Amino acid sequence: MTDRDGRLSIGELAARSGVAPSALRYYEELGLIHSERTSGNQRRYPRTALRRVAFVRAAQRVGLSLEEVRVALDRLPADRAPNATEWNTVARTWQRRIDDRIAELERLKERLTGCIGCGCLSLRKCGLYNPHDVAGTRGSGARYLMEETEPEPEPVEAGRCR
Repeated sequence: MTDRDGRLSIGELAARSGVAPSALRYYEELGLIHSERTSGNQRRYPRTALRRVAFVRAAQRVGLSLEEVRVALDRLPADRAPNATEWNTVARTWQRRIDDRIAELERLKERLTGCIGCGCLSLRKCGLYNPHDVAGTRGSGARYLMEETEPEPEPVEAGRCR
């Protein structure tokens, strides 16, 4: 329930933001949002918390970690909505992050298309992406998808894997 100063209870903030109360408590623990306590020890959030929660959700959709969100929020005013200049500073950071993410996804797309294009569908046996299982010597997991450098393909007969 909104109090006489316009502050929101955790239930009202949850209902209006679409974020579970447990997540709001976690955001508060991380310093993403802030509350005051009533004499009955109940949380009360300023109305600006709605914008900050929306900011957190948007940042997560872009792929930022909650730590990165905290850093971004630390650059913005806690007691009011950011002005255009303040917002543009953060938005430029996000644009770089989105561009990096797009490039990463494009690399992944090329790698998957290249491997599946040979027809063998086997990363263990594939003479193009993992000849003689050399990726296994680099550690567990999808090494070529996790690393920046692509493997050098071994020459194989056209259209055939080993």
